[in-house]
Amino acid sequence: MTPTPRLTLALTTATLMLAANLYGAATAHAADDPVDPPGTEASASAPVEVDANDPDLKIPDGATLAQAKVLDIKSVVEEQGGDERREDTNASVTLALQAEVLFGKDSAKLGSEAKSRIEGIAEEIKTQNATRVRVFGFTDNLGSSAHGDVLSKKRANAVQDVLVQSLNDSGITYEVRGYGEDYPIADNSTEAGRKKNRRVEVSFPRSEA
Repeated sequence: MTPTPRLTLALTTATLMLAANLYGAATAHAADDPVDPPGTEASASAPVEVDANDPDLKIPDGATLAQAKVLDIKSVVEEQGGDERREDTNASVTLALQAEVLFGKDSAKLGSEAKSRIEGIAEEIKTQNATRVRVFGFTDNLGSSAHGDVLSKKRANAVQDVLVQSLNDSGITYEVRGYGEDYPIADNSTEAGRKKNRRVEVSFPRSEA
């Protein structure tokens, strides 16, 4: 005699009991609540339960929360036409001037309007009481990389010279560099992008006051 009939009977009995339980639960629900409109039925999946005793949700014994701090938020404002670009964070200010605003083509000689633009930056440095100023020059990727490095450094030096004259403050430390085509801020495959990449950036810390 094989055990198959008993197994079939046992499964049949279990199936009937399960069906009866489900029918009873469904009947009780229908008697208590109205039928949900189509498409608004509750999901068949139970919500994820959170274990309040989970050690990963608690601070370990003896530990403390870090001191609250304001996250660094960057604000970027660009003049119409992109001649000047300003970045403000909680810690610093960066002002970028397009090379065409300051210099002639492939030149490190400042143009007629350049001095007033740079003097405006100097006033901002005074307002922030900054004692450290960075002046970085950049070019697009046209021409040789070596030429771009030299030209960007010469342009940064020219801007620094005007800042030194305008600020006349021996307590300010300057960092001047020429990065050439490194660190583009726009696409070098278009003239509009290359124009933005040809720039001099002046950055300094914000006042803590």
